[in-house]
Amino acid sequence: MTRKVLWAVALGTLLAGAGCHRNTRERAEDSVEKAGDKAEDTAEKAKEKAGDAAETAGDKAEKAGDKIEDATDH
Repeated sequence: MTRKVLWAVALGTLLAGAGCHRNTRERAEDSVEKAGDKAEDTAEKAKEKAGDAAETAGDKAEKAGDKIEDATDH
């Protein structure tokens, strides 16, 4: 009887360990996916900011060109 109890405990421990491993792996996969999503969002925001900065720089260059043009016309 004691042997059966010990085997049951050992088997239960192994099964619990396997279940924990699967949960840990799934959590790790979820974490990697979330990190990938965050990286993608960060890259998209950086792209938008770069585009906005380029547009602002273009506007400033155009205004500077207009001022030079106005100054040479008078």
